Amino acid sequence: MAFPPNLPNIEHVVINSAAQEELALRTGISSIVIPNVLDFENPPAITRQETDDFRKEIGLTTDDILILQPTRVVRRKGIEHAIELVEKLGDPRCKLVISHEAGDEGSEYADWLKEHARESGVDLRLLNLRISDPMNPDVNRKDLYTLWEVYPHSDFITYPSLYEGFGNALLEAIYFKKPILINRYSTFIRDIEPKGFKFVVMDRFLTSKIVQRVKDILESPERKKGMVDLNYNIACRHYSFTELRKYLSSLMVSIFGVD
Repeated sequence: MAFPPNLPNIEHVVINSAAQEELALRTGISSIVIPNVLDFENPPAITRQETDDFRKEIGLTTDDILILQPTRVVRRKGIEHAIELVEKLGDPRCKLVISHEAGDEGSEYADWLKEHARESGVDLRLLNLRISDPMNPDVNRKDLYTLWEVYPHSDFITYPSLYEGFGNALLEAIYFKKPILINRYSTFIRDIEPKGFKFVVMDRFLTSKIVQRVKDILESPERKKGMVDLNYNIACRHYSFTELRKYLSSLMVSIFGVD
């Protein structure tokens, strides 16, 4: 009955349009949508030596194709689809790397993924506790890698989530100009897909046509570059710090009545 409070001196912000509708439906409170953003006006600084070190550290050669699943190991991430993709690519150079640790929902799903990968003949690498947090340098250790060092050395990103509040990993992959396989989760369909991004898109199922599209991208640097450059430019228009400043300025005007 008390939360969230419907008070004249409070402006409500949600992360997606579905949350905006639910808030209005349940409480009668209006809100604005502010999505996740990244600093797209300033492309990431990539240290080649650090990314080379990372690749060697996890046992990959220069010829290997690093397919990155940049998420935690939880069921809603749909990681079994990433395993299925690598299996169907049929290329022993393809290695599937999961960036984050398991444990949020127990180890059963991670154990099943490992078994599933073995049965499918997929080289699966779980990094577990080796990943540091680029957004929280106070708790970082120099002997840990950050995602900022993993993304640059990846060749392809899998993001087959069943549902997401928004999708930080999706923006990160776009920021590092990587081609992406994405499952059409509800927030993606409503808030992200209409922007015109160019991804390899699956709708719950991985078809042979989708697998062929991934092969074509991996084999064609020109096609890959056209795709990732387009995505970066679209994200810069919609999910940049500049856009965030506009949202926040609008909030300040609503609250204080001045620009």
